[in-house]
Amino acid sequence: MIKLAPSILSADFSNLLSDIKVVEDAGCEYLHIDVMDGHFVPNITIGPPVINALKGKIDMVFDVHLMIENPDKYIEAFSDAGADLIVVHQEACTHLHRTIQSIKALGKKAGVALNPATPIETIKHIIHDIDMVLIMTVNPGFGGQKFIESMIPKIKELKSLCLKENVNIDIQVDGGITPENVKKVVSAGANIIVAGSAIFGSNDIKQTVKLFRENSVV
Repeated sequence: MIKLAPSILSADFSNLLSDIKVVEDAGCEYLHIDVMDGHFVPNITIGPPVINALKGKIDMVFDVHLMIENPDKYIEAFSDAGADLIVVHQEACTHLHRTIQSIKALGKKAGVALNPATPIETIKHIIHDIDMVLIMTVNPGFGGQKFIESMIPKIKELKSLCLKENVNIDIQVDGGITPENVKKVVSAGANIIVAGSAIFGSNDIKQTVKLFRENSVV
């Protein structure tokens, strides 16, 4: 069974808590929180104060995706704000193993995100140290982008690496995923699905969540 992680990047920020309550009531397990700094990606979103304001009001896993330069400088702040899972980009970390250990030392789960052009090979040697890999199926920075079909073999490659290394980690996929294409993503090996505009932009969020689950059965 997949887990769904609606991305608040596509929520109505003027009614953020209300929007999140809707996806929580629809049964979504994770809240995907995209943090952008205007440097690593060409957009700026939110920081620790917003996460802190939401913590305690929502009973979902706070899945914080740091699309920022120098993530080591901010890991403790996001941990203190209420992150349960902190995801950093391989491309942004000079010493990735050290960054992961810093997250773990704070008692949080650690994930590593890979941009579309970044090979799976780059995380082979830290696969045993992490809880999740996030495969980006769009180039990060903006919501509502089209799914990059060539990422399907990459998801399969990651799943094969996990089996070969005998590690049981989550495979999260983010970017352009809809009820219409979710099955191919899950078939390739993903078990946590990030969806932004497909969920928050839906006229009937509960029905859309139901469709995601029904269509992901393989």
